Amino acid sequence: MKFSRYIPVKLLCFTFFFLLNYTVFSQEQEKAGASAQELADKLANPVASLISVPLQNNLNYGIGPYNGIKYTVNIQPVIPFKLSDNLDLITRYILPVVDQQDITGEDTHEFGLSDATVTAFFAPKTKGIILGIGPAFLVPTATDKLLGTEKFGVGPSILVMHQKNGLSLGFLANQIWSVAGNNDRNDVNSFYTQMFMSYSYKSGASLGVNAEVTQNWEGNTTMISLNPSVGGITKFGSQIVQFSVQPLIPIVGPHESKPDWGLRAVVAFVFPGS
Repeated sequence: MKFSRYIPVKLLCFTFFFLLNYTVFSQEQEKAGASAQELADKLANPVASLISVPLQNNLNYGIGPYNGIKYTVNIQPVIPFKLSDNLDLITRYILPVVDQQDITGEDTHEFGLSDATVTAFFAPKTKGIILGIGPAFLVPTATDKLLGTEKFGVGPSILVMHQKNGLSLGFLANQIWSVAGNNDRNDVNSFYTQMFMSYSYKSGASLGVNAEVTQNWEGNTTMISLNPSVGGITKFGSQIVQFSVQPLIPIVGPHESKPDWGLRAVVAFVFPGS
């Protein structure tokens, strides 16, 4: 059984199911004032003091010379810590689970964990511009050498954004250098940035767009994608869930890793009372 036949269908079914629940939830929120919009704004803020567990599903087709297919689920918990009345520490974790075919060669298949990324933002409570700065770590958690770097890395990360009247605008970035690991593998020297803009409505619905840029300084390659999005907030019993769907539009990338097209569906479990 090949995952490529079933993943798009699953993503479409999830999307349809969430839209049905979102209609009911948004009607409930009409009576609850702006709470859904406030929650959507917090979720658009990477350093909001809010526990969430997003599951980011990424499906990419037409990769490299063998038209490979790659499905990645990024498990991305966000856990805040209050350090003082004026300073929070927001920890963000990304653990990718990868299933890919025809990427490393014709008729090849790899499945398992890839390397994890851990970011810690020190976020002062400010008015106007929202800031976050701290370290980012690359952790070699890959279960297959073809899915990871076998390197431990570290570097700085930064977030700058502004929110007002439902509009969120900003960017986040990190630079990671490898400092330990397998000496037979290439060093890691990678820069990543995401520029984003979104607008939330009173119902909790949101529209947005982001651009992602990954620069591999060691390999001298650049990846750029443009990703419009539509999302909303719904409820399963007492559990609040945010969802979004994004086409992934590749703009720039090396032939061996640039997909023809992609799709992203995000489901985030939200714990606003934390």
